[in-house]
Amino acid sequence: MTRKLELPDLAAKLIAGARDNEQVEICVSRNRSTTVKAYSGQVESVRSGLSEAAGIRVIVDGRQGFASAGSLDYQVLNQLLDEARENLNFAEPDPYQGIAAPDGVVPPNLDLSDPTILQITEDQRSTVAIELEQRCLNADPRVKSVRSAAWSDGWGEFALVSTSGISVYSEGGSCSVGVQPLAVDGDETQIGYAGDAARRTDLLDLDRVVSEAVEGATGMLGATKPESKQLTVVFEPSVTAAFLGTIAGALTGDRVIKGRSPFADRLGEKIASPQLELFDDPTNIESLGADNHDGEGLATRKNNLIDAGVLSNFLHNSYTARRAGAQSTGSAVRGPRSTPGVGIHALCMTPGAGDRNDLFAQIGSGVFVRGVNGLHSGVNPVSGDFSVGAYGQHIKDGALGAPFREATIASTLQKMLLDVVAIGGDFEFLPSGSGVASMAIADVALSGT
Repeated sequence: MTRKLELPDLAAKLIAGARDNEQVEICVSRNRSTTVKAYSGQVESVRSGLSEAAGIRVIVDGRQGFASAGSLDYQVLNQLLDEARENLNFAEPDPYQGIAAPDGVVPPNLDLSDPTILQITEDQRSTVAIELEQRCLNADPRVKSVRSAAWSDGWGEFALVSTSGISVYSEGGSCSVGVQPLAVDGDETQIGYAGDAARRTDLLDLDRVVSEAVEGATGMLGATKPESKQLTVVFEPSVTAAFLGTIAGALTGDRVIKGRSPFADRLGEKIASPQLELFDDPTNIESLGADNHDGEGLATRKNNLIDAGVLSNFLHNSYTARRAGAQSTGSAVRGPRSTPGVGIHALCMTPGAGDRNDLFAQIGSGVFVRGVNGLHSGVNPVSGDFSVGAYGQHIKDGALGAPFREATIASTLQKMLLDVVAIGGDFEFLPSGSGVASMAIADVALSGT
């Protein structure tokens, strides 16, 4: 198992050069990935890559020096340590600056490495990509072509060692598929998309991917602009994840400290419908966001964010926790070429009961939003106001009806949370790592004609 020991030993050898007055943190990683795309029954392209990276933080008297490189050569990393020390001269002192110290939380000890990912052959990759394309073409006569059918897989290693006594190593891989069928009806064309990702090849659901992609394309044929009105919207799980991810991003310590969160002063208050329970749980191995340690080497843990509608927690890394007078929630995120930030690992919600059709029946009338455009630019992170493009289908008499497009939905994040009227039982883990379900929001402004 020499490969497993290589990165930790490299980091430990470097950390041995730390001086008595220094806090030092060494972060190293190695990643490889392969993507195969198919078109017209043939392999269109094969792209493979291998990357290495290292980042070193040196902190002295509240000043932080950081340097990174795309190499794991020991001589290069020795020079990188000197460069980080030199960068101390350009840093302003910050009494809260420092590396993370062990906090006694026990890691979940998840086994995230399945070596079958390393055994995938070129033929296997190509076969799946070509199969995805062909199955979409055969699923519906209106599907005339497939813009993209792709297979991807990757494997990564990460090690972090610091002078505070932290020493962690992780490795693991995943595989994914994605397909974009093009449906045609007369002069109209619509593009669908669906994908899946998993830690093992046998966990990929190709049937669901083909079905959702084709339905997404053919189901939008004949779409028109809707009438402008206030109504109930039902978010498809990926749309739910996008909005809840935006909200969770406003519950991070850095946003709160900078005054860039509409929820900064509302800890312990009711901010959402009692039906909504939101948490970050990287200890759940079913999520692709699961991990044993965060970006500073602290053990991951489940962090409740919204309990029965009440804001219960903010997410912190060690720096924001010091500034806020709190404890780190094990929520540091980072790559070797950046310093630690604060973020979500595996955002999840508690699902409701019944399937999606039950949710439509409960709502009665409204719209089912299959996708949104411009979410990041359409949301004001300070005020919470949002206005984004949307497309999907009308809900009439408790069932899906005609498709719509070129619409805009608008409200505020604060109002949206309070206006959650139902949560579906169609819970699923997305390739992003989020575990979500469909969600119904009342009194949303839909703008069309």
